[in-house]
Amino acid sequence: MQKKPQLLGLLLILSFSAFAQMGEIQLAYIERYKDIAIREMERAGIPASIKLAQGILESDSGQSTLARRVNNHFGIKCGANWKGETFYKEDDDYNDQGQIVKSCFRGYKNGDASYVAHSEFLRDPAKAFRYGFLFRLDPKDYQRWAYGLRQAGYATSATYSEQLITLIERYQLYRFDNMTLIDVDTPTEIVAVGILSNNDVRYTVVNKGERLEDLARRVDVSVRNLISYNENIQLDQNNLTEGERVYLQPKRNSYRGQQKFHSVEAGESMFAISQKYAVKLSKLFKRNRLENGQEPRANEKIKLRGCRVKEPPALRSARDETRPTNTTAPVLPNGELDMEEPATDVRPPTSRPTSPTPPPPVTVKPEMPGNTGTQPDAPVIIISPGSQPAKPAPTTPAPAPKPAPTTGNNPPPVVQPAPAPPATGSPVYHTVISGETLYAISRRYNTTVEKIKQLNGLTTDTISVGARLRVQ
Repeated sequence: MQKKPQLLGLLLILSFSAFAQMGEIQLAYIERYKDIAIREMERAGIPASIKLAQGILESDSGQSTLARRVNNHFGIKCGANWKGETFYKEDDDYNDQGQIVKSCFRGYKNGDASYVAHSEFLRDPAKAFRYGFLFRLDPKDYQRWAYGLRQAGYATSATYSEQLITLIERYQLYRFDNMTLIDVDTPTEIVAVGILSNNDVRYTVVNKGERLEDLARRVDVSVRNLISYNENIQLDQNNLTEGERVYLQPKRNSYRGQQKFHSVEAGESMFAISQKYAVKLSKLFKRNRLENGQEPRANEKIKLRGCRVKEPPALRSARDETRPTNTTAPVLPNGELDMEEPATDVRPPTSRPTSPTPPPPVTVKPEMPGNTGTQPDAPVIIISPGSQPAKPAPTTPAPAPKPAPTTGNNPPPVVQPAPAPPATGSPVYHTVISGETLYAISRRYNTTVEKIKQLNGLTTDTISVGARLRVQ
């Protein structure tokens, strides 16, 4: 009579042992394929959690016949256009008489190739009517992706979505959706030695002193094609800029990664965004309802994939480019006025604001004529906003300057002391601050954008905050 409880206990022990063994196999499978799942998430926009869960479920954690024999981890069948390795086994296909027949499945060189092929299978334009809506979902919403795959008919099981969600939550696969192994904008020093890929588009980085003809020979792509693929390269361009990214094949119509929008940085152009995401400039203009040559204002959103936006982003105006982002006097750490660059004139407001809050006054120790640096015993000037700075008592008699005329209630503008002109032939440099563009800098120094670009070897209008540019 005691045999039944003993038998039941033995069965429970065996079941628990088998479950624990399966758990170890699944954990080992996750460790083996998590990196390629994350890379494919970055490249194709499919959540890593979904891809791993499908791999576990479809391949029985790599133990299925398809996975072991032909490295097919996702049960993808041959289809009409498959020309690679094949493998036949019974699945869910029947002939006209209702008899089950062997189905043709694709074979791959290794498991990683199967993971890449799974992405291309879901992204195939011919299947956009079935799976296209998935790529408009939040890439971190694994539940909606799971139900979407079931809705699209990826598998016949009625509980397919629940099985995926159970695996994702049991092994916390959703944590991989927040990881990354590659960067959209790969640092130049890492990629300068070879050819890499961005948004499935091959590109290289220009070496020091490399000409367009030299680069074409190095990458085995004709000059004509390089000009066709890169909107900023012209036929008569003999020299390229070191570190510049050059695409070796046509850029994509849209971005295939997770990111759907790009937030415009100060001074950033549509061309710079096109280069960053390897998306055709013409497609970016069209998707965001912009005309060729129009530039969006800072902090606007530029759509990288999907249908066109309903309303175009706000445009950057000439006033935005010429208006300084910081109108307070630049002050050094020791409290002295920074006289390295002349202050930019600011247009007076059209209407006088009510009850303005003035910024604090600035203490200035001006330079004395005929000396470099600040005199230790120089008289102190207090500059208050909206008023002329009080002049110190002159050491020698000097005629009093005529006051500037005023109109209405507007006070005369504050006149900042200008820096001493550079010696003849000496180069003049400018350090870029946030919000500045080449156009604004050229106006400040009474030069042209093309001249600045020529002096600094620039091929685009994109400049970085903190960059030191030669302007004369």
